[in-house]
Amino acid sequence: MQMFEIVGGNRLKGAINISGAKNAALPIMAASILVEGETILRNVPDLADVQQMIALLNKLGVKTHRDQDGALHLKVEDEMNAHAEYELVSKMRASVCVLGPLLAKRRRAQVSMPGGCAIGDRPIDLHVLGLQTLGADFELVGGDMLLKAKKLKGADVFLGGPFGSSVTATANVLMAATLAQGKTIISAAACEPEIVDLADFLIACGAQITGQGTPEITIEGVDTLQGCEHNVIADRIEAGTFMIAGAITNGDLELRGARIDHLRAFVDRLRRVGVNIEQGEKGISVSSARRLEPVVITTQPYPGFPTDLQAQAMTLLCLADGNSVITEKIFPDRFLHVAELSRMGAQLRKEGPVVVIQGVKKLIGAQVMASDLRASAALILAGLIAKGTTRVHRAYHIDRGYEKIEEKLSAVGANIRRLNEG
Repeated sequence: MQMFEIVGGNRLKGAINISGAKNAALPIMAASILVEGETILRNVPDLADVQQMIALLNKLGVKTHRDQDGALHLKVEDEMNAHAEYELVSKMRASVCVLGPLLAKRRRAQVSMPGGCAIGDRPIDLHVLGLQTLGADFELVGGDMLLKAKKLKGADVFLGGPFGSSVTATANVLMAATLAQGKTIISAAACEPEIVDLADFLIACGAQITGQGTPEITIEGVDTLQGCEHNVIADRIEAGTFMIAGAITNGDLELRGARIDHLRAFVDRLRRVGVNIEQGEKGISVSSARRLEPVVITTQPYPGFPTDLQAQAMTLLCLADGNSVITEKIFPDRFLHVAELSRMGAQLRKEGPVVVIQGVKKLIGAQVMASDLRASAALILAGLIAKGTTRVHRAYHIDRGYEKIEEKLSAVGANIRRLNEG
């Protein structure tokens, strides 16, 4: 097992290339099950979750390889297997994205209940209900979801859940509907840029889709889809994380490939804190005032403040001059980082889905334990500014969503290295 060792206090300055979006790449990779011929994806990040998806697709008969330029090639060679087994699916929640493509293309999908980060209840009901609305039969078999359909038929599908729209459920129904007979209208659809990117990929393959990026997506089913070449969008969550890295160290960073229009609510909050953010031709530039203002943040479905940047924002607000409040409305239990930040001197009070943050003058380096992907990023950010040395254990969490984070931070002045534990 590995950990990160960070000596805090360095000001970050320079340029960072933002990797492709994991949350766009994974469903697009799963969508390769739908198409005839070869799919070529560029800007796919080299992450643990991507490797898990490749392993799962290989089991499902999809041949994959990366060429010398880093492009990922995918081609279906065997359509016999439609069983995504527990061994692979339990390691990554995004594995559930094969559910819709398998059902639409192979008429059967048997997928183990998914795993992933321990950040609270994330029910799978919307996926199943959406696909049942398209005509699938469902049963639970030995911990697996088994869906069958001789032919999917277009329908009106409502995907609103208790915490808003579901991104992965939207992706699953969207993919399945491309090969369904007739028209499908997805209401309360997720509006995230990653859903738009998935739709753009499917359209390039021959799908007929309109309304992506709005709460109502319309799909006219087609008989077949053909492989294409596609560039995955830049990762807005990685960009947001590095924006906070620049702000918290009073740095000056250029985040190449990042787009403000994918992060408007987040950018609004950071500007109110005192962070200077500008969109340039190559990406986003970030600098900050020495005095950070407190703010109130509520996570919401896109285009609201992203839950995937809540933990990182909390780290920044630990150093604000006053009291801030964060309310988590997507995953109310997503506060495992609170205890670890408190070990570093943060003044935090959790009350249900709300955390009150009393700003402090400094954080102190400590031994901390990463509990999930975004909490890991929050603790690394804390280490960048903390006095002394911070060791963030369980580095494997960060490797699920950040490509070579220690190399990118080191290149702009951070004192961070990856070590083997023990």
